Amino acid sequence: MDMNQPIGRTPLDDKPDGLLGKPIDRIEGRLKVTGAAPYAYETRELKNPAYGALVEAGIAKGRLRSLDVAAARAMPGVLHVMTHENVPPQGEKKEQVSPVLTGTEIRHHGQPIAFVVAETFEQARAAAATIKAEYAKETGAYDLRAGMAGAQVPKQMQSPPDSALGDFEGAFAKAAVQVDVEYTTPVQTHAMMEPHATIASWEGDHVTLFTANQMLNRGQVSLASVFGLPPENVRLVSRYIGGGFGGKLQPQADAIFAALGSKAVGRPVKVALTRQQEFHVTTRRSDTIQRLRLGAGPDGKLVAIGHESWSDTTPGDGFYETSANATRSLYAAPNRMTKHRLATLNLPLASAMRAPGEAVGMLALECAVDELAEQLKIDPVELRIRNEPTQDPEKGVPFSTRQLVPCLREGAARFGWDRRRAAGTTRDGQWLVGMGVSAAARLNPLMASSAAIRLEGDGTVTVRMAMTDIGTGTYTILAQIAGEMLGLPVERVRVELGDTRFPKAAGSGGSFGAGSAGSALYVACESLRAKIVAAAGLGPEEARFEQGRVVSGNRSESLADIAGRRGDIEATGEIKPGTMKEAFSQYSYGAHFAEVGVDADTGEVRLRRMLGVFTGGRILNAKTARSQAIGGMVFGVGAALMEEVVVDPRTGHFVNHDLAEYHVPAHADIPAIDAVFLPELDDKANPLKSKGLGELGICGAGAALANAVYNATGVRIRDYPLTLDKVLRGLETRDRAPARPT
Repeated sequence: MDMNQPIGRTPLDDKPDGLLGKPIDRIEGRLKVTGAAPYAYETRELKNPAYGALVEAGIAKGRLRSLDVAAARAMPGVLHVMTHENVPPQGEKKEQVSPVLTGTEIRHHGQPIAFVVAETFEQARAAAATIKAEYAKETGAYDLRAGMAGAQVPKQMQSPPDSALGDFEGAFAKAAVQVDVEYTTPVQTHAMMEPHATIASWEGDHVTLFTANQMLNRGQVSLASVFGLPPENVRLVSRYIGGGFGGKLQPQADAIFAALGSKAVGRPVKVALTRQQEFHVTTRRSDTIQRLRLGAGPDGKLVAIGHESWSDTTPGDGFYETSANATRSLYAAPNRMTKHRLATLNLPLASAMRAPGEAVGMLALECAVDELAEQLKIDPVELRIRNEPTQDPEKGVPFSTRQLVPCLREGAARFGWDRRRAAGTTRDGQWLVGMGVSAAARLNPLMASSAAIRLEGDGTVTVRMAMTDIGTGTYTILAQIAGEMLGLPVERVRVELGDTRFPKAAGSGGSFGAGSAGSALYVACESLRAKIVAAAGLGPEEARFEQGRVVSGNRSESLADIAGRRGDIEATGEIKPGTMKEAFSQYSYGAHFAEVGVDADTGEVRLRRMLGVFTGGRILNAKTARSQAIGGMVFGVGAALMEEVVVDPRTGHFVNHDLAEYHVPAHADIPAIDAVFLPELDDKANPLKSKGLGELGICGAGAALANAVYNATGVRIRDYPLTLDKVLRGLETRDRAPARPT
C-alpha cells in the first residue's frame, strides 16, 4: 500500500473499545524482568566465543608514530592483536559507518587504534592495557564558538538546511516589539542502559552479528559496504535492545571489530564497549549555538521569525542538528528565515539523539517565545494561541491534523495555570516557585516497511518482520494490531522481530517505528483476512473476525478449523509513504507545563510537578504511549537541568565520561509527572491513523522548566543546563540591578 490518499473506514474503526489502544502489559515484560530475554551480548546461539577489547587513542588530533603490541601478544589467552598494520582489507564507508584502523591519522580522542582478541574478557582487557602508543600531536579544534567563523552550509539531509519566506530582515527591523537572543546547548550523550555490544561469527563469506542495533536493514547495508560483501551475506539479529535513543541507529565500532576479529581467529567473537568507551567511540549529540529573532506587533502577532543554528561534527562527516526545522511550522508569521551551519571539530562523531533537531531547537525557540510574551505583557499560553497558523507557514500545505491549541488549553486548565503569578513573586518558605509552559511538536514520518503473518493449524498467528523493540513496546503493539484485525487475544499472537532474515522494516527511530511497522502488519492482516474468508467460503463484505472465529451472516467458523483443514495460511503486507507526506504537513503536537522550586540561597532547582498533554493520532497502547511520553519528558528534564558532556578545551577529551559524572535524572529528581492524550485520528498519516510518540515528549519539555525557573526567580538563563552556579550568578546580577520603575 502506498499512502497516496486518506484512509477511509477500516476494521479498526469498527471496534472503538477493542483490543487496540488498551493498556496491555508488555508481552515480553516477564522475560526482561526475570533476565530470560537474551540481549546481544548474552546470546548463546553462537558457541565458544572469544572476547575482544578496544584500545583508544589518547590524543584528539595527530598521527600514530608507533604502537608497541609485543607485550599484548605475549599475554596469556591472547589470540590476536589487530592494528592498522594487519587489519584485513575493508570496503567503503556507508552513511556514518566507516572502516576501522585505516591508517595512522587520529581525528578525535578515543578513536580506536588497536583491538585485542583473547579467550576471556579479562584477558582481552588486560592485554589491551599493555599496548603503548606514541603520537605526533597536532593542534586540534574543540570549541564550537571558535569554529563559527569557518562553519559551512551543510549538505541537505531530509530537508534543505536553509529556508526563507518574505523579507525577514526588513520586517524584523520594523517590528514594534523585538526579541534578539542567543541560546546554547551542550554536547550530550545517549546514556542508554545497555552498552553497544556484538557477537559475530562467519560461515564462509557470510557473517552473522547478534548486535544492539535499532535499524537492522539499514545496518545490514552499511556493514555490507564496510565488509565488501553483498547485503544478503550479512545477517543482523537484534531481538532485545536495552535502549538506544538514536545511539544505535547505525552499527558502531563494536560490530565491525567483532566481525573482523571473528574472521581472524575463526570463531565467534564478543565485544562490549565499556561505559567510558561509549562516550568517545560511539556517537553524541552536538552542542549548538542558536540565535533567535522574533518580531511582533503590539497585539502579539508575529511578523518575523528568524532562527539560526550552529553545530559541529568530526572531520569527514556531514551530520548537523536541524535545530531550526520545528520553527518552520510551529507559529504563523509572514516573514521567515532559518539557517543551519556546520563546523568541523576534532570531537567524536555527531549523530542523531532522541528528537534530533527539535529537542535542542525547541529549548531555544520556546524560551524566546516566552521572552516575547514578557515584553508584550501577554500570557505565554495566550501568545502561542494568537500565533496559531491555518496551514503550514512555509510549505503552504494544510496540516493533516493539528491540535496544539486544544493541548495548550487543556493543559492550562488541568495544571492550574490561572494561579501563575508574575516572575519572582511566589514563595514557599525558602523556595522561589514558578510555572512554565512550552509547545511540543515532532515530525511524523512514515517509512517503507513490510511484514509477514501466518495463521497456523492451532488457530494462533505468527508475525515476522525485521523490526526492533528498543524498550518502546513494539512486540505488544504489533500483537494488538494482529489480534484486533483477526479477532484473537494477544496470547494467541506470536511476534518475532529483530532478524534481517525476516521481511524488511524501517526499524526503531525518528518516531516512525510503530506507525511504519504497524501499518505494514495491518496491510498483511487485510490480505490474510481475505484469504481466510475465501478459504471458509464466506461472504467477504459481511465477514467479521471475533473470538477466534470468522463470522458472516448466520455462518461462523473457527480460525483453527479453517487452518487445520486448509493448512497454514500466509500473507504479506507492505507500506510506502506515497504522496500524503507532501500534500499535508504531518506533526504530532502537545504542550508541557512545569512547576519548579528554586532555593533562594543555593540556587538549586527542583522540579515539583509536570504535565504533558499530547495528540498522536490513534493511541495503539495507552500504557506504552504514556510511558513513552513520560520518558521523553524526563529526558527533557535532564536536558534542562543537568545533562552536559564537558569538553576539555585543551585536549578535546570528554572529562565526565561515565555515569557517575554525566548526570541524568534519578527517581528523586522526578516527583509528580503525568501525560495525557486528547482523542485524535489522522487518516492522512497511515492505515492505523496513528502518529509517532517516541520523541514528542522531549520536544519543548526542557524549555517549560527553563521558563518556570524564570517565573520563579526573574532570572533568564540562556545557556543549558540550568545548573545552580548559573542560577546564583543570575540572582546576584538581579539583586544588584537597579529597581524597575513601577
